[in-house]
Amino acid sequence: MFTGIVQDVGTVISRESRAGDERLTIACERLDLSRTQVGDSICVQGCCLTATEVRGQTFSADISRETLARTTLGALNPGARVNLEPALRAGDPLGGHLVSGHIDGVGRVTEIAGDARSRRLLIEAPRELARYFAAKGSVTVDGVSLTVNGVEGASFGVNLIPHTLSVTTLAALTAGAGVNLEVDQLARYIDRLMTPYRPAW
Repeated sequence: MFTGIVQDVGTVISRESRAGDERLTIACERLDLSRTQVGDSICVQGCCLTATEVRGQTFSADISRETLARTTLGALNPGARVNLEPALRAGDPLGGHLVSGHIDGVGRVTEIAGDARSRRLLIEAPRELARYFAAKGSVTVDGVSLTVNGVEGASFGVNLIPHTLSVTTLAALTAGAGVNLEVDQLARYIDRLMTPYRPAW
């Protein structure tokens, strides 16, 4: 479980093909990996990955074909910058919102505009996710917890304050870029509870 509060921007230093899937090795700058063990979860660009090797300030993680097909991680090459967040520990502050690291779909940035010192993004989500967005609700974009400003159809807007622009990868986004999206868990469960239950028997 995560919060969507990015704690470091790491750099992909290698990408290896392994019998159909991939292994990424990522170098951290500020993230303290001294307490991270093999098997621990780390959120990378919004995706919950399992650390398979930890060495100094680097860690490796395997990416399954499912994750490669449903996220932007398949497009990462050495030198790419990625948002990082370690798993939430008991007693840690919940500064954003509860994030699972399970990507619901890839959205596309369709518009970027300045707004005083902030930046506004318009993102088009896959149509099947449109029902989960609500103004002033929460959404996770590339692992960053953001507030939805407004919704129109399958598109929603978010505002990036200067701090967010300075400590995440979102400042580098351009129109047409793909972003990993995770909808608010509360919205997902309410949707499930509102769906009529029909036993299979």
